[in-house]
Amino acid sequence: MNLELLEQNLNIKITKQIQEKFDTFEQLFKIFNSHTNLISKNDQEKLFEKHIYDSLCINLFLDKYPQKEAAEILDIGTGGGFPSIPLSIIKPNYQIYPLDSISKKIGFIELVQKELRLENLHPICCRAEELPAENREYYDIAISRAVAPLNIILEYAIPFIKPNGYFIAYKSKNAQEEIRNADNALLLLNSAITDRIQYSLPTEIEHTRELIVIKKEKQTLQKYPRKSGQAKKFPL
Repeated sequence: MNLELLEQNLNIKITKQIQEKFDTFEQLFKIFNSHTNLISKNDQEKLFEKHIYDSLCINLFLDKYPQKEAAEILDIGTGGGFPSIPLSIIKPNYQIYPLDSISKKIGFIELVQKELRLENLHPICCRAEELPAENREYYDIAISRAVAPLNIILEYAIPFIKPNGYFIAYKSKNAQEEIRNADNALLLLNSAITDRIQYSLPTEIEHTRELIVIKKEKQTLQKYPRKSGQAKKFPL
């Protein structure tokens, strides 16, 4: 795991403690993934390049848009803990909430939280549409990686961000069509794309990605998100 790339490319200082936590995380992940399909076996070979490094490219946004000391961040559809776990390791002052409806994935994150003593990591086993009312407009930032097209994931994320907060969507270099299809969702959810931050993964084959930065301009109507399955069946 070439953590030096995080310092060189992403302005992340790697201490001995952070190195140890990533080493332990990698070991736990490979053990768990051997019997539970968190990611494909082929992807496991590129765990650092395609998952950990990619997750931590959120620091490109955080450097450009500094947040308050104890920012609350919701990770929608976290899967095996990406970006949540890497982010919680490098940003111990941020409060990170990995959200996923699959209990075995949340169970793995709970194991990592306990083993690495990540007190700022707060796993939630739930669908985004079923989050309780007290979670509405609670988070400073929401993030999501490889979950759904933009016009769908916006409805899952925006209602839970504070006005003037941000939603960061990890997308491939072919995001332009998703952006075009999201015009109506952005309008209905009182949000706007304010930036697009491009980056490349440290893989042998060029792999360009981007962070789509969306700002929530004012409160979300109470009817969003709609009941489970509606956003996917009938995108805004």
